[in-house]
Amino acid sequence: MAVFGALAIVVGTVFYLPMTLLAPLGSVEAAVAPVEVTAQPAANLEWPVLGTSAVGAIGFASTLGTGGAAEAAPIASITKVVTALVVLEAKPLALGDAGPDIDFTAKDVAIRDAYRAVNGATEPVSAGMVLSQRQVMDVMLMESANNYAESLATWAYGSVADFLPAANAWLAKNGLNSTSISDPTGMSPRNVSTASDLVALGKLALANPVVAEIVGTAKEAVPVLGEIENSNSLLGIDGIKGIKTGTLDEAGACLLFASDVVVGGKTITIVGAVLGGVNHRALNDTVRVLLADVGAGFHDVALTTAGESFGSYTTAWGETAELVAAEDSRVVVWADTPITSETQVEPVGVAKKGTDVGTVTFTVAGETITVPLELASTIDDPGPWWRLTNPAALF
Repeated sequence: MAVFGALAIVVGTVFYLPMTLLAPLGSVEAAVAPVEVTAQPAANLEWPVLGTSAVGAIGFASTLGTGGAAEAAPIASITKVVTALVVLEAKPLALGDAGPDIDFTAKDVAIRDAYRAVNGATEPVSAGMVLSQRQVMDVMLMESANNYAESLATWAYGSVADFLPAANAWLAKNGLNSTSISDPTGMSPRNVSTASDLVALGKLALANPVVAEIVGTAKEAVPVLGEIENSNSLLGIDGIKGIKTGTLDEAGACLLFASDVVVGGKTITIVGAVLGGVNHRALNDTVRVLLADVGAGFHDVALTTAGESFGSYTTAWGETAELVAAEDSRVVVWADTPITSETQVEPVGVAKKGTDVGTVTFTVAGETITVPLELASTIDDPGPWWRLTNPAALF
């Protein structure tokens, strides 16, 4: 019996020791900490008392806010932004290129005379004068010359009658469903839009390098005309880089504007529209106040800091390792836009410091930002003694 007992001990030892010392340890689930992102304050915007207004920003929702009447209203010379973009669809122009020559004739002189007769803004033309497409567009957008707008549209499409269907089709194609025009200049009060549509139009204008450059130019020398100046007196103030003024009895003072603000090291381009102002001096003051409010409504929010803990792993042998953010992450949010998060982690066994163990994903206004999570320290094997004395944890 003693022999069999000793043999059993030997056999047990032969099998027990290797199985215990070499058995895989398995893995453990993480205890994930709740993620909290501090809620930001809502924006407080001081809207103009009269007319209709809206603001937006490139890369953000279609509009950030609206004020005043919601109905479409006359847009005056903001129409010329539509004219520029529609002409460029028929006659594309690269940044830095002058484009083809446009020959002015007696017909163009008659166009100017007609606008002067109704006190429309014009610039001189003469039969035989030649300017490039880019120069004509400069005069139209910077000086807001009605005769140049009509001459440009006629040159590109053959006639105003042919231009208008193309222009309204372009508006529909770009989702500007509350906007319609009946002339290429803005002299007609039937050229109407909503402030929200104009914010979208402003974004389209800035996305076109040629238009963006023209509306952001303060002065330029043009052959025959000499130096022309931008009608937008706010250009260069408070980061304003365009886009177009408008004035008409039925429309009041109007402005489609864009301004760059820096939030947390990131440049945000604000786009806004105000229609129905009493005059441009008062309108400009209102726009500056509104821009300051909008700028203050953006917040730079820290989502993660490298090394920040999002939970921990604790092994059966008592070793603990934090799961931490692998990198810094920040986001610029508008006002009180909510930020949600979802943490996904994998079970972990023996692993080295820096091992990828999962992610935390933040969702902001439909956009996602994913940050990798890693082990803050190594999880080591517990060693032979623990293995030998804790067989239940192994099998």
